[in-house]
Amino acid sequence: MTVTRLTRTGLHFGAGALAALLVVLMGTCAPNQQSSAGTTSSETYRQLDLFGQVFQRVRQDYVESVDDQTLIHAALNGMLQALDPHSSYMSADQFEEMQVQTSGRFGGLGIEVTMENGFVKVVAPIDDTPAYRAGVLSGDLITHIDDEAVLGLTLSEAVDRMRGEPNTEIVIRVSRPGIEPFDVTIVREIIHVQSVRSRAEGDIGYIRISSFTEQTKSGVKKSVEDLRSEIGPSNIQGIVLDLRNNPGGLLTQAVAVADFFLDRGVIVSTRGRSNQAEQQFNATTGDIAEGLPIVVLVNGGSASASEIVSGALQDHGRAILMGTKTFGKGSVQTVLQLGEHGAMRLTTARYYTPQGRSIQSTGVSPDIEVPLARIEVLDTGAARSEATLRNALDNEDTEPAEVPAGEEPNEAVEVVADPAVEDYQLQRALDLLRGLDLFRPKAA
Repeated sequence: MTVTRLTRTGLHFGAGALAALLVVLMGTCAPNQQSSAGTTSSETYRQLDLFGQVFQRVRQDYVESVDDQTLIHAALNGMLQALDPHSSYMSADQFEEMQVQTSGRFGGLGIEVTMENGFVKVVAPIDDTPAYRAGVLSGDLITHIDDEAVLGLTLSEAVDRMRGEPNTEIVIRVSRPGIEPFDVTIVREIIHVQSVRSRAEGDIGYIRISSFTEQTKSGVKKSVEDLRSEIGPSNIQGIVLDLRNNPGGLLTQAVAVADFFLDRGVIVSTRGRSNQAEQQFNATTGDIAEGLPIVVLVNGGSASASEIVSGALQDHGRAILMGTKTFGKGSVQTVLQLGEHGAMRLTTARYYTPQGRSIQSTGVSPDIEVPLARIEVLDTGAARSEATLRNALDNEDTEPAEVPAGEEPNEAVEVVADPAVEDYQLQRALDLLRGLDLFRPKAA
């Protein structure tokens, strides 16, 4: 996400010159000059005059008195949100809170959301937050907040209602495919996002990135160093990079993480209407994993910055993507600060992978599709083999086998002895890396 400061002009406008003010803010060209939309500025003035008439009638005739700031902020937000789900107007307080969020500490429920068909859609819950612990899932639709329908609210208004003082309760109604809508009670708290977690899975390093904040780059670097030290530089077989349900975050951090594992080439590029929106980010020399095989886990909750990292590593053949197709949020939002009046978040470009693929709406498809599932251990009774056959020859190096009494196989049952085996996608990633290690040359 790019942050740009929009400086204030030296012009002053009264309430009766609202149309002219909006023309200045929108950068409208001089009269008789063609605008980029192909219409003349005089036509733009006529349209803005219509807005001014509606504004004045609302101020004068609406059933209740509404202050001018509320009306103008609503108009700005309505204009931006009509463009796409990610453009919006932020008041000064909302802009300050956005800056706090990117620092990795903020108050709320712990979910990344967008708008879909008038409802709030969960892009992904953030690890170890109230929403995550309450069972909110990627793809859930929030239809009511404290018994108030979300329909008719803007995304900013809905988010404002979900935020609140720590230790206060909120009830959200969740619509999930295949089941009846249900209510979830969540206690708000201050969200401390630990962006990166890691652990050793035997001789494989596991790194989980829950979001891309200011701490992500340093967290990933430290995780790789710690895993190499814990497992042993010569013993580590590979790395699992888990980006599932990672809603994204800072572009700079995503580029830095991809750069950690790439030696050269494009990481991501952006293209928009203006030359300023066109950027290209390239990898620098050095692979902190030193060529170890990498499996990246992704799913429908992997969005934005997660898709940049996974797309770059996939296009360069540096990692194998496993899981399900990503969210498909491939647009760039530029934040333009409007002096002391807040800021506007405006979609200004699209992301493209190193091979020129657009992420927008299509997402990134995994190399090996592994749907969310759970492992069942089937109890089929006594195992049968050569050793269990009557009068079978004994192995001269072992004790004679004891022939069990005839048993009928039991019905298949599910055994959950270790919670780790419930993460089917992770187990498949570990299996793949261990399989690849079998073909690595071994020192004599």
